[in-house]
Amino acid sequence: MKNLNVLDWITLILVIIGGVNWGLVGFFNFDLVATIFGNMTLISRVIYGLVGLSSLYLLFMLGSFSKK
Repeated sequence: MKNLNVLDWITLILVIIGGVNWGLVGFFNFDLVATIFGNMTLISRVIYGLVGLSSLYLLFMLGSFSKK
């Protein structure tokens, strides 16, 4: 964990936020991002997109971590 750069930390935090949001949707039918920023507004769509890109980035990084 000490070798993570700033981009790694940002993507990790975004994926955690996305996971918590999906947990809230699954258990309580409550979308925190939509509640805070509006249902499918530009900012909420950007957040959803960044979470998705972050998950792809971490998936790619998982392969490089396993090679170390």
